[in-house]
Amino acid sequence: MPRYCYEAVTVGGELVQGEMEASDRAAVIARLQEAGSVPIRASPADGGALAALWTRRRAGARRIGRRDLAAFTQELSSLLHAGLPLDRALAIMIDAAGDGAPRELAADIQQAVRGGAALSDALAAHPRTFSRFYVSMVRAAEAAGRLDQGLASLLHYLERSRALRESVVSALIYPAILVTVAGVSLLIILTYVVPQFTQLFADAGRALPLPTRIVIGAAEWLRSYGGLLVVAMAVLAVVIRRRLRRPAGRYRWDRMVLQAPVVGDLITKMEMARFSRSLGTLLASGVPLLAGLGIVKEILGNRVLAETLEPAAETLKAGRSLVEPLMSTGLFPALGLQMIRVGEETGRLDDMLLRIADLYDGEVASATQRLLALLEPVLIVGLGVVIAGVIMSILVAIVSVNELPL
Repeated sequence: MPRYCYEAVTVGGELVQGEMEASDRAAVIARLQEAGSVPIRASPADGGALAALWTRRRAGARRIGRRDLAAFTQELSSLLHAGLPLDRALAIMIDAAGDGAPRELAADIQQAVRGGAALSDALAAHPRTFSRFYVSMVRAAEAAGRLDQGLASLLHYLERSRALRESVVSALIYPAILVTVAGVSLLIILTYVVPQFTQLFADAGRALPLPTRIVIGAAEWLRSYGGLLVVAMAVLAVVIRRRLRRPAGRYRWDRMVLQAPVVGDLITKMEMARFSRSLGTLLASGVPLLAGLGIVKEILGNRVLAETLEPAAETLKAGRSLVEPLMSTGLFPALGLQMIRVGEETGRLDDMLLRIADLYDGEVASATQRLLALLEPVLIVGLGVVIAGVIMSILVAIVSVNELPL
């Protein structure tokens, strides 16, 4: 009896993978459904186009950037909406693409589709490019026979997510440049300018003012141990990065971030927007709520908030409301949870979730602007005071050495 590789979502919302013997692919799917799981994919463990996809998937397939992914989704959605069959649409995309990863990716997907794989299975073979969320959306659209509309919804989700991310990144560019320029200026002053006066002060034989002695000491320490400082900072960065890769370390860090003043509230709103848009888009495409929660758990960036979805899934399986376990954590915004409650009561949860996402997208953008409006003058004044203090300490020492009146 042939063996099949499968991937499914359990009743608890967890992703499981494995192999089983069955007469055909339909038998694998039926057995998974009898166990209460939601099948995502099932493919032969040896031979055939799907087996090649499974091997390529485990090895890590070609990857494209976010902009290329959005362009791929838009082009495919437009071609399918125009009435072209999937194979013809992929062929046009291959012809239109230049050399590189996007063309090779489209060619791989077309080859898999021609070999009998569903589009969602073909996409699942490239997990580094197409997330579980993306694949689930496409699979739901295939089941509903609305692949073009499903891709259009996906495109809208990708564009809104990218717009929110780019707005935050763009707002942080100026403070980052300001800190970098000020840091480089201070480094040049301490390592090049201050040492020029050190010998002059030593020849004068006069006791220097305390601020000057502090600045000169800092400059000498930096010249002597600057290399070790750089190495220590690099080692510290590597250690922190490794700790954050561990679940326990990442969980502690995410909890600290949520508890931080100002920043914690901003992160909570960003995650609320991501949670609402992801789950709302999945529900609108026909993905069951329980399976959608399992997918959204992997999308959330903050693991503390992501872990709160497990009791929510248990509550749903018991036939109760989604809101209650989320509200008991005290982590999610109260307004968003109340809107979710209204969506459950009216039977329009998907639409309400998308409204919540739009609401918190706007709040994140406004909060970011307010935060930067306060941060920029603080940075300018603070860095200016530090640099001016260093310069003034040198000028005071020069005046003292030459015994000039102030």
